[in-house]
Amino acid sequence: MAELRLTHIGKRFGAIQAVDRLYLDIPSGEFFVLLGPSGAGKTTTLRLVAGLEQPDAGNVYIGGRDVTTLAPALRDVAFVFQQYSLYPHLSVFDNLAFPLRSPLRPTPEPEVRRKVEEVAQMLRIHDKLKNPATKLSGGQMQRVAIGRALVRSPSLYLMDEPLSSLDAKLRNDLRLELKRIQQDLGATMLYVTHDQIEAMTMATRIGVLDAGVLVQVGTPQQIYEDPRSSHVAARLGSPRINLFPRALVPGVAGPQQAVTVGVRAEHLRIHRDASNTAHRSARVKRIERLSDQHLVHVGLDDSDQELIVSAPGGDSFAPDDVVRVELMRPLWFDAEGQRIATT
Repeated sequence: MAELRLTHIGKRFGAIQAVDRLYLDIPSGEFFVLLGPSGAGKTTTLRLVAGLEQPDAGNVYIGGRDVTTLAPALRDVAFVFQQYSLYPHLSVFDNLAFPLRSPLRPTPEPEVRRKVEEVAQMLRIHDKLKNPATKLSGGQMQRVAIGRALVRSPSLYLMDEPLSSLDAKLRNDLRLELKRIQQDLGATMLYVTHDQIEAMTMATRIGVLDAGVLVQVGTPQQIYEDPRSSHVAARLGSPRINLFPRALVPGVAGPQQAVTVGVRAEHLRIHRDASNTAHRSARVKRIERLSDQHLVHVGLDDSDQELIVSAPGGDSFAPDDVVRVELMRPLWFDAEGQRIATT
């Protein structure tokens, strides 16, 4: 496997700056996830690494080699697309074997069979090798698409939201599968997604993209607990972080320049004693009952602001209960949405 380095990469499409002065250093063997909404520049970044787009500025290095001007076929990368992109007229075996039979990488047929069977076993599709590619379930087809990338052991794997078209159970199964495979192979992987659960559960490190700008890089825990901006804070966490105007909690001590407060659902407490004026008064609106906890939606009195509070499953609340909300470990943001550090 090889390290990937992008130095001040820029790419514009007409008036749109898709990627803006992006610098990224991914060491060999890392599972790096680019996280951001649609239009953030995630797929463009992958295409620049793969050579499917040429940057307007900057350089791409794979394994210490400048590949900026190299054709895609010469970069030794494997690209897994959002859609399956299988050859419908070929069997599962022949789809998996296709990269090994390329004129650029001719492989003896016994070696082709060995590698295909090894990858099929790893992806648990070894019993489907004789099936036509179109006679598989969605999850199985995506496994074949991933297997086609794995079979030739490239220097770098690029994955463009490969699980987004699958149902929730399949996404969960393949998340675990991909992470296991990446660890077993020691593969270098650049994976893009808008799904924060994928980012949190799979990544060694996460890079958060916003309008083509890489705004923060860190481990999932670092970005979750110490976001640099309200935008980054909102990208991670389920349920989403509560963001609301500072003026709604005048009794809570915080930086004078703070305009917005951010509080995770697990860092809010609701108290039944409505007479306790030390905390903000609120009224329960609705409750989401989960297995081991409840998500209690409360509306702050005298405002339209609604907060989501994570409460233990044993705490029973009902709509219209009058409660008090206590803020614990709030995050403070200025008028530009930038984090204000507190001691």
